[in-house]
Amino acid sequence: MRTPPAADRGRFGVLIVEDDNTIGRHLETGLRSNDYATAWFRTGAGALTEAAQASYDVLLLDLGLPDMDGLDVARTLRARFPDLLIIILTARTDDIDVIAGLDAGADDYLVKPFSLTVLLARLRAHLRRRTTASPQPEPVTLGHLVLDETARRCTLHDADIPLRPKEFELLALLSRHAGEAVSRETLMAKVWDENWFGSTKTLDVTMAGLRRRLTAAAKSSPRPARLPQITTLRGHGYRLEQEPG
Repeated sequence: MRTPPAADRGRFGVLIVEDDNTIGRHLETGLRSNDYATAWFRTGAGALTEAAQASYDVLLLDLGLPDMDGLDVARTLRARFPDLLIIILTARTDDIDVIAGLDAGADDYLVKPFSLTVLLARLRAHLRRRTTASPQPEPVTLGHLVLDETARRCTLHDADIPLRPKEFELLALLSRHAGEAVSRETLMAKVWDENWFGSTKTLDVTMAGLRRRLTAAAKSSPRPARLPQITTLRGHGYRLEQEPG
């Protein structure tokens, strides 16, 4: 994989996938003026080819592409690059469309039209959380599940469970407060953005994905597995039980 040009090293690289010329040019110009290294593609195929050749930190992805569904682009790049920050840009406002985007691997979404100021604020929040150094706790053992935040590994009977970045961070936060009720507001602030506003359906989708992956890992394990249970607290949030089920 090639890296962005030497002049761009040290800056966050943003891959823009947007077929609308006005929006694409606005994003490219605005991000470059705020010291991001950018590359803009109008098709999903072009973006996939570029992502295979160059290293990027962020993907800004329109869902309505002329050659393929943006959801397919999100799934493909999430599978290839687990740590890639994916933000969906969509004109689709129905809940089912937004949920589909998040379930395809996106970390966040913005509904068009949106301001560059809001996009920049979201980028800063996500990237700051990824780059801020902080002491990492010791690995946590819950039944047969081991969560190692330093290595960013989640294992069951020593077999890795492939979690998406937000799924891992959500499980890590709950594990640090095992046995305690953690509110939706706290989870959104710590895992996504302290200034998050609007719908929190992204939390529900991520939680559903986390539960599916843990359940699948237990079913495919060659040995009986005891996993921590995540209890939904209606009207409040979630609790990771200290005694695995």
